[in-house]
Amino acid sequence: MELYNKYDKKLLKEKLMQEPFNRVTISFYRYIIIDQPNELRDELYAEWTALGVFGRTYLANEGINAQMSVPEYNWDEFMLRLQARKYFENMPIKKAVEDDGKSFYKLKIKVRTKIVADGLDDGTFDVTNVGRHLSAKEFNEALADPDTIVVDMRNHYESEIGHFENAICPDVDTFKEELPTVEQLLKGKEDKKLLLYCTGGIRCEKASAYFKHKGFTDVNQLHGGIIDYARQIQAEGLENKFKGKNFVFDERLGESISGEIISECHQCGTPADTHTNCANDDCHLLFIQCKSCAEKMEGCCTDDCKTIANLPIEEQRARRKGKLKPDAHAVYKSRLRPKLNQLTDSNID
Repeated sequence: MELYNKYDKKLLKEKLMQEPFNRVTISFYRYIIIDQPNELRDELYAEWTALGVFGRTYLANEGINAQMSVPEYNWDEFMLRLQARKYFENMPIKKAVEDDGKSFYKLKIKVRTKIVADGLDDGTFDVTNVGRHLSAKEFNEALADPDTIVVDMRNHYESEIGHFENAICPDVDTFKEELPTVEQLLKGKEDKKLLLYCTGGIRCEKASAYFKHKGFTDVNQLHGGIIDYARQIQAEGLENKFKGKNFVFDERLGESISGEIISECHQCGTPADTHTNCANDDCHLLFIQCKSCAEKMEGCCTDDCKTIANLPIEEQRARRKGKLKPDAHAVYKSRLRPKLNQLTDSNID
């Protein structure tokens, strides 16, 4: 059996759309010492391919971080095999809030140095000394305390479309960049009650240990992240303190939590919360675009990109040779910076 995908993206997406069965989109992670991640990678790839599983998984000596879609008819078998492995026994599974079963179109498993790129030297502090895990009910109660500081541990493009009330939403592109940024923002507030949250909880596991190491005395994190928060508030009839949409790293690019749209189209300014990548492959900028602008701009971020995207593919490829790609992140941040600074500055006192 081949242990890597070799099929065309377009073909794989077409096959996904034609599937006559439903899929379940899930995510899970665990920090645990894995002795032979490369061997485990090949075993999982063969096993999950046989079960028709799609998704993105990162393995490292420090653990696993997985997002995937599983055919409903193979769900029981998938869970049986997953839990049978010593590393993944009793693994908590988080199911998607909004799920059309089209979240992934292929299986990708990679071995990395870390399951989340944090830029930290884990040998310099106790990574197991994490913050207190809060349920949705406990998190809501902590939010009600005006002396509490709540921090969004996600990137700026994630928090723009959805975040908790009164959260500090740092203007950062990566988790690696966010840790020292938040530390600087909260300098002198080490004795305050600190609430951390992220998509599914994995970034907060490392962040809470980091901030405790840096002298913060009351560090707390939302157990299961925004995904499980949404499940808990629905199951328990709790008040929803999260506003907007939760950004997810798959084909959906987001799932609504409150039904509200708190962001706007980057091209016309109308309310919108749908992320897209610029249709010009030499740009591929991630930005928010409303339906009207998507039609008018043909999925592109600028008129220049629209022109390039409509060129014959051979000419597009020729233009790329020897040319540097535009600094898409700089363009994106320049559009958002005033709003992001407002979010951060207004919630730090």
